[in-house]
Amino acid sequence: MTTATAHAPRRTGVGILPVGRVARAWARNLTKEYGTGATAVTALDDVDVDLEEGRLTAIMGPSGSGKSTLMHCLAGLDRPTSGTVVVGDHDVTRMRQRHLTQLRRTGLGFVFQSFNLVPTLTAEENITLPLDIARERVDRAWFDEVVEAVGLRDRLSHRPGELSGGQQQRVACARALVTRPALVLADEPTGNLDSRSAGEVLGFLRRSVDELGQTVAMVTHDPRAASYAHRVLFLADGRLADVLENPTAETVLERLGALTAGTSPAAVTA
Repeated sequence: MTTATAHAPRRTGVGILPVGRVARAWARNLTKEYGTGATAVTALDDVDVDLEEGRLTAIMGPSGSGKSTLMHCLAGLDRPTSGTVVVGDHDVTRMRQRHLTQLRRTGLGFVFQSFNLVPTLTAEENITLPLDIARERVDRAWFDEVVEAVGLRDRLSHRPGELSGGQQQRVACARALVTRPALVLADEPTGNLDSRSAGEVLGFLRRSVDELGQTVAMVTHDPRAASYAHRVLFLADGRLADVLENPTAETVLERLGALTAGTSPAAVTA
């Protein structure tokens, strides 16, 4: 796989880490355009982002802000028009498709709005599926730790149809963690859940960071979900517009309101 030789310079500005913090994944000058000429649409416009190791980062913004495109570029699911994406030690933007597939199999974990479980497999088999596909040995000690954290020890023999929505999503979260990925990408992970189940899943994602040392980036439209994060990145019109540390649902709502109204973020924080 392609390996990044060094981190890009840590410039000051929105989204760039303070000196001393380590980024588990980062993007520099990331631009993504669809189409050409007069019909071209810029989904990402020269974005710089750091996803800090051992932290949960939420990514928010109005519809069309570029948050899903950013996640797809981070995962190597979409090629940027220009710029650089690095995950762990790997320069995603320079990797060939075969190596990208390998990276997504074990180096990245995914949690989607739809649980994407295989209905004929048990919960345990769904959790270990990425390792089985990669023909890698399951680290049983780590598997047990993840299963205990997700609270599904007594449901491992059940198939998805025998689990609640919240339990299915926790299986998906455990599957994302079982490979010890460099980065977990969660795309609206509570979108199909009731409030109680959503709280269980969000609590687990936060514990996976605080207790298991995972690094998680979560796209969400829900201020309550974002409040579980250590930090929130706000996108608007394809650009990184603001960063909020230690968010609450109330402060997230304020920032979103300012972005929707076209108010300067500084006016909200002043």
